[in-house]
Amino acid sequence: MKPIFENFASKAALAAALIAAAAAVHARDEKIVASFHSMAEPFFVEMAKHARIEAKRLGVHLVVVDGQSSSPEQMANIENAVSQGVAGIIMAPNDARSLAYAADDAIDEHIPLITVDRDLIGTTTPVPHVGADNVAGGRMMAELAAKTFPDGADIVILLGQPGSNTADDRARGMHETIARLGPKYRIVAEQTANWARDQGLTVTQNILTALTGHPPNVILGSNDDMALGALEAIAQAGLRNAGIQVIGFDAIPDALARVKHGEMLATVEQDPGRQVRTALDALVANIREQTPMHSVAIAPILITRDNLGDAARIGEVK
Repeated sequence: MKPIFENFASKAALAAALIAAAAAVHARDEKIVASFHSMAEPFFVEMAKHARIEAKRLGVHLVVVDGQSSSPEQMANIENAVSQGVAGIIMAPNDARSLAYAADDAIDEHIPLITVDRDLIGTTTPVPHVGADNVAGGRMMAELAAKTFPDGADIVILLGQPGSNTADDRARGMHETIARLGPKYRIVAEQTANWARDQGLTVTQNILTALTGHPPNVILGSNDDMALGALEAIAQAGLRNAGIQVIGFDAIPDALARVKHGEMLATVEQDPGRQVRTALDALVANIREQTPMHSVAIAPILITRDNLGDAARIGEVK
């Protein structure tokens, strides 16, 4: 017969093992919904890829849903997640204010919520946010324009989607910097192209037509897709050799390739993978251990031909 303390030790070890196994099963059953503004944008495709990889590493069940650039669609997605009683939600809201109402539903049900890339305005309780400093990114773009054209420049700005605080912040960084640089730097046209390459093409075509005989020196695209559309419009207008410089934002592989080959002056890196990994790690820690979540600002990096190696996705460029 074994001593009593050995029986006790064996039972304790068995109990610990059962608790660990139960925790592992529970972890696999944890469902997290990631609701992204639009899966038609390369930026969010990349973010979703990293989110799935990180979810697998953490052992949680991640469901990515597409907001389809529609606030009503995204609201319905969040309401559905809340009704299912998911363990947590990651959101990149289509509109900073209108999605606050859907976020409040999650808050009321005590479902932890964190935003990435773009945050929320007007929720009953502040929602932690992980994203790039978009004002700083916009500032970098305008400063590079001034450095490239020290004697002054005519500037075109392609804006992102109205209602997106990401678009607003990037535009604010550009505007503040251009105003500070003085009157020799002029915004000669400014229009939204809704983050889309085809709209970037069409809007730029219209602007170049309106400016016939006086092409701009610089086009600042609030994201790479719009900037790439602007490059196509420049080529179609026969202005490829007119010295028009284009700067984008997001550092997607297509833009990095254009920077590498000198077709595009620069793009701004904001590392979508790092953003979503940081957010998901914080969310899971909150779910499992009630660790408080905090907002994290990621410093953007201006990517030119001189520092292409600093781009997160440079390995995808041929």
